[in-house]
Amino acid sequence: MTHPSTSSAVEVDGHDLPLSCPNQAMPVWSSHPRVSLAFDAHHEAKCPYCGTLYRLKPGTVVKGH
Repeated sequence: MTHPSTSSAVEVDGHDLPLSCPNQAMPVWSSHPRVSLAFDAHHEAKCPYCGTLYRLKPGTVVKGH
């Protein structure tokens, strides 16, 4: 999982799926209830709790979804 600057999305690949938030890199103090996220047609998913935007890395193959 790549964590770019706060102004852009967290890029995820096949190893990060199934996707849920909060992710492992988030500090415990900022935790919220775990929520499963689904990608939209633009290969993005946004957490309804904290607003973190996740984006699939180009070329990522999503199997079984």
